[in-house]
Parts: sequence; C-alpha cells; structure tokens
Amino acid sequence: MVVLSFKPTGPVTFPDSLLPWPFSAEAYDSVFGAKSVLRWVGNTLVYSVVSVVGVLLLSSLAGYAFAKKRFPGKETMFWSFLAMLMVPYHVTMIPTFIIISELGGVDTYWGLILPTLANAQAVFLMRQFIASLPDSLFEAARLDGCSEWRVYVSIVLPLIKPILATLGVFVFLWHWNDFLWPLIVGQSTDMRTLTTGIASLQQENVPLNMLLAGSVIAFVPIFMAYLVGQRYFTEGIATSGIKG
Repeated sequence: MVVLSFKPTGPVTFPDSLLPWPFSAEAYDSVFGAKSVLRWVGNTLVYSVVSVVGVLLLSSLAGYAFAKKRFPGKETMFWSFLAMLMVPYHVTMIPTFIIISELGGVDTYWGLILPTLANAQAVFLMRQFIASLPDSLFEAARLDGCSEWRVYVSIVLPLIKPILATLGVFVFLWHWNDFLWPLIVGQSTDMRTLTTGIASLQQENVPLNMLLAGSVIAFVPIFMAYLVGQRYFTEGIATSGIKG
C-alpha cells in the first residue's frame, strides 16, 4: 500500500518492485490539496477522539459504581445493561437512526457521537478491572473524609491507567474504522469520515495511488495511537490475571 501510494499515476503491474521507482509524491499532493479530504480527516478525528473521551469517562464511572458501590437492583441493572452485547448492532441501527433523525441529529457531530457512548463491553471491562482493586484502599480513603468524586479521581483513575489505555486504543480503532454509522448519519459531503470518503472516491474513478495515499493517511493515526498506549497496553495484559 505504501509503495504503490508513492508511484506516479498510471497502470500498475503485479508483482512489482518493493521500491517505489520512479518515486512520486503526487498522490499525497492531490490528497492534501483536496479540501474535502482534509475535512474528512478532521471529522474522523472529532468522531474518534471525543468518543474515546466519552466512552472512557462514562464506562469508568459506571464500572466503579457497579464494582464498589452498593445500591438496590445493582446486579439486575448490570446484567440488563450487559445483555446489550447479545443484541446485534444492525437490529438497533434503524431505531437509533429514527431517534437521532427526530431530534435533528443527522449531519451533526453530536448525532454521530452520542449513540456510540453507551458501550456495554467497555463498562464490563472496567467493572471487572476495578472489582479486583483492594477494598481497603477505598475504606481508608472514606475514613480520611474523601468524597466519592475524590475517591474516583485520586484512587480509581491512577490505578486503572492500563485498562484505560488498552480500552482507549480499541475504542479509537473502532471509531476510526467505523463505516456504517457515519455513512448513515453523515449524509452530506462535509460530514463524511475518512472511511466513507475513501469509499466514495472509489466510485469516482480516482487513480489507485491516490486511494492508497488516503489509506496510508487513515492508517497512521491508528498506528500512532498504539505506540502511545503500548506500554500501558502490555502492562494491562501482563497484570490482568493478578488479584489484590
């Protein structure tokens, strides 16, 4: 993909040289020179980053409540919420779109982001991780007069950095590569994401090197996100079986 993206426009032969010769960056010039492509990159960043922040915040709060708090109906509520994992996404897609459409969320950022924030898998992972933390930490904090918000900020968040980083990488990957929901909600050209935008270019007989240049640009942020969270990612895997 990278090699062919640096080749000049023209016919491509397979198998070909592993080196892009003659070397040409015209495909990247065309991609970065296109106003719509830069807009798609911005839309994808907003969709992915805001969704990651929202999912991590809501799932960590819910996971803390389900793991360490006592309230009536906790188990029933948790397993009812977890049952969302057994419902195929395509079953809820049409009702979700109707609700968003009735609220005026079509072709808007909030309409794109809001339905993705209730992530049952993220809540389950957070609950399981936080449940393994020693109860003595929370009891000592409450004896010192810490509020629930202080306990969450000063104890829970520092201790769940590995699962936050791991889940953040996965959520970012899911949203960056998401195709179906952005295709339905972002109906105008200005609200397309990279995945839907590149798919639309394939219908316009755009040269192959330009399509692959767009794919390389779409791949780089995912790779960078993994590099940033790699240390916590491996730490989370190494300590996931350790209790207490």
